[in-house]
Amino acid sequence: MTNDLSIPQDELPPDRSLVIVEDDKVLLQRLRRAMETRGFVVRSAESVAEAITLIHDSPPAFAVVDIRLGRGNGLDVVAELSRVRPTARTIVLTGFDNYATAVSAIKLGAFDYLAKPADADDVINALLSPPNSKAPPPPPDLITADRVRWEHIQRVYELCSRNVSETARRLAMHRRTLQRMLSKRAPK
Repeated sequence: MTNDLSIPQDELPPDRSLVIVEDDKVLLQRLRRAMETRGFVVRSAESVAEAITLIHDSPPAFAVVDIRLGRGNGLDVVAELSRVRPTARTIVLTGFDNYATAVSAIKLGAFDYLAKPADADDVINALLSPPNSKAPPPPPDLITADRVRWEHIQRVYELCSRNVSETARRLAMHRRTLQRMLSKRAPK
């Protein structure tokens, strides 16, 4: 196989199996093509159920998983892959960048966490980086009150196993208000 990115074939691991889990069909196809041209053997899924089936059929060495899927949560895929193949390198992609989800993903076995839009080069660098060479956290900036509130809501949401009704009860807020807040992007 040829390789567009000046990654020598001897630097690629022998097992190049990769599962991409993404419900955005355009992004899924673009990422799939990009990873195939870089030497990976790619299978893809658009839902949690499809992904878990692929993982059980043949556990991949690598995975790129979107957090928010149409019917389900990518964290379930991360946890299952970590259980089935603990040595798999999983990268989590999301358009909703928040610390609570990043921490949950890492605790469940993800190797790295990338905010969308991440290009194929970012994904390759994350997948092939040496085990102890994670990027340092970004420098601490002043966090706005809206961001602090958002982070608190996300933390409680994760503690409640992503149960909207229970989270709303614990936060003393109406369930629909919470649903609207969860569907929006994180404030700066």
